[in-house]
Amino acid sequence: MAAICVFCASSRTLDQRWLDLATETGAELARRGHTLVSGGGCVGMMGALADGARSAGGRTVGVIPQSLVDLEVADLASDELLVTDSMDSRKTLMIEKSDAFLTLPGGLGTLDELFEVWTTATLALHTKPMVLIDTDGFYRPLLDWLDALADQNFLKTAGRNLLTVATTVPEALIALESRLT
Repeated sequence: MAAICVFCASSRTLDQRWLDLATETGAELARRGHTLVSGGGCVGMMGALADGARSAGGRTVGVIPQSLVDLEVADLASDELLVTDSMDSRKTLMIEKSDAFLTLPGGLGTLDELFEVWTTATLALHTKPMVLIDTDGFYRPLLDWLDALADQNFLKTAGRNLLTVATTVPEALIALESRLT
């Protein structure tokens, strides 16, 4: 099956519902036979995601910069833990190691990863599918703003259409899998 990179929050102060969403996502990826590629952290949604994948028998690949390893937040239980020298090289390696991308709720780091992979897709540097999970309208204000950018010609419609939006994990994985075949 595919190597699916998931971007999500690593905050330790999130509501349980976000951790549950991450656990569900990891487990569903594993049940479908996919390998999880993540930011290599063991905290917040990122940790719950990896734990969910492993609990369902999935393979996990973590990609983490040495600076975060030094802070003792690395997912040492990963089947493969790749340590990079910077956040930039982390993103590059995550893109190289992945066949598709899934974005869960998150903050600045999550958005940075999403926009990096989306921007490189708009430049035709890859053709890997990207799906954003908009649970409970989490990303609705961002999506409205992006649609306004497209309406004002700051974002080409073709570029906007590269990102698929789903509201549930199963819907998101169906969208990714349909683009992988």
